[in-house]
Amino acid sequence: MRFFIILLSVLCVFGCKNTSSESSVSDNALDVSAISTKDFREFKVLDSKYINNGELWQPFEKDLEDFTEDVYNDLKTLILEQDIPTLQRHILEGNLTYENLVKFYLYRIRKFDRENERSLNSVIALNPNVIKEAKAADSNSFNKNSHAIFGMPILLKDNINTKGITTTAGAAVLQNNSTEDAYIVSQLKAKGAIILGKANLSEWAYFFCGDCPSGYSAVGGQTLNPYGRRVIDTGGSSSGSGVAVAANFCVAAIGSETSGSILSPSSQNSVVGLKPTIGLVSRSGIVPISSTLDTAGPMTKNVTDNAIVLHAIYGFDATDSKSIKTDDFIQVFTNKLSGATLEGKRFGAPKRLLEDTLYVKAISDLKSKGAIVIEIEEEEVDLPDFLRLLNLDMKVDLPAYLSKYAGKDVAVSSVQDVIEFNLKDSILTMPYGQKLFEGIVADKATATEFQKIKNTLKTNGKRFFDAPFKTHNLDGFLSINNYHAGFAAVAEYPAITVPMGYTGTGVPKGLTFISKPLFEAKLLQWAYVYEQASKRRIAPKDYN
Repeated sequence: MRFFIILLSVLCVFGCKNTSSESSVSDNALDVSAISTKDFREFKVLDSKYINNGELWQPFEKDLEDFTEDVYNDLKTLILEQDIPTLQRHILEGNLTYENLVKFYLYRIRKFDRENERSLNSVIALNPNVIKEAKAADSNSFNKNSHAIFGMPILLKDNINTKGITTTAGAAVLQNNSTEDAYIVSQLKAKGAIILGKANLSEWAYFFCGDCPSGYSAVGGQTLNPYGRRVIDTGGSSSGSGVAVAANFCVAAIGSETSGSILSPSSQNSVVGLKPTIGLVSRSGIVPISSTLDTAGPMTKNVTDNAIVLHAIYGFDATDSKSIKTDDFIQVFTNKLSGATLEGKRFGAPKRLLEDTLYVKAISDLKSKGAIVIEIEEEEVDLPDFLRLLNLDMKVDLPAYLSKYAGKDVAVSSVQDVIEFNLKDSILTMPYGQKLFEGIVADKATATEFQKIKNTLKTNGKRFFDAPFKTHNLDGFLSINNYHAGFAAVAEYPAITVPMGYTGTGVPKGLTFISKPLFEAKLLQWAYVYEQASKRRIAPKDYN
């Protein structure tokens, strides 16, 4: 395919609690994030008790001997904050190799991520064969038929099964979980992407402890925000993915979302995160919360890369009950983003969000590019039994994962088994408790009751968006961060967040576009036009 060549022309979301500060407001709608009550600065544990830094870096010692600080500094201008088409151009022109690209990221991870005054604890594991794979990419070389993702080092949230790297979901009980590749990992590898390693996460995708700070896992320790270590929330649950992308530890990362887990850490770390239509991206081989609401999605420094990564991972998976056949969908990602327009596009802006000065400025930017923004009152609907939906799904979905996708050395088969395992050494395995897991075990419903819960939530979620869409003939809905993630989750609508600036205390925020199912192409185009008009992302200054 000629996907890379087309995109080269561009150059010529279950989250943490909504955070509020000056000029911002938070959402009152029930979503998973509302469960967390622990202030994000109250850390009982900072560094991992499971990761041995010496063992982590042992496979790379010889290969990194000649990669000096001088080499690293010489490569900075070629790599830092650059998008995928630019990196591919540098490689095609002979100024960069895939091997040095991988070594550059390894060098940065070793320099900044753990056991130092600027540590972020965003990377939980590394692919021991990653330099070998980069050398192979150089030998095979990029060509006009290669996918743009070819040779690009990608980090995966550590709930995504990956052959050769254990998949822990941040939990001690899964630290020996050796698996085959998840469907989306096979998609990436088939197109030549290089799996750099795994990113830390809020343990069990933030559906475990209930009173813990976002970004904490027993295996990975406490992820910290590069825009304010121990001061600014990382967002969750794809915390490590958002932090690693923001700090330039990888080209891009994959996160997963149930309700806000891509949108939250993306906005909190000033990166672009897309939560796709449920079913567009396979969930097979990903440690679940909810087969009703879960989805994986791309987290990147810019919209161009987001389109490339989404194109690389989407596709029909017969083993996923919600997978969508999209044979004619391929063309939407290969359209030139540079040709996108906001002229005449109609967006709804909730009136109460207009108290946020960054949001008001973002609306002004949209209007400057021809968008029509209508102030709207939000529909008065709630999301009853949202927590019960997650409880009842995970009670079934986690055992199904453990039975079908977990490695043979995993000794647990149910949520109750995990609870009992953790009780053997609670300080090491669950310093913040396991309240949500206990709630899963306690919750019960008949099949009829459960279906009614799901039907009500989906109906209410769709009504929240569809009513103003119909009344005002809207193309999309404008939100902040993950403020409306719960409604988008149950409606099964896609969303994308783009950096829209920083508060007076330096807290990043994102402008979030939400629209109807399979509107990813439109979302990417709108986001691209806004990104180019505003250019609000600034790399974290302590990691340059």
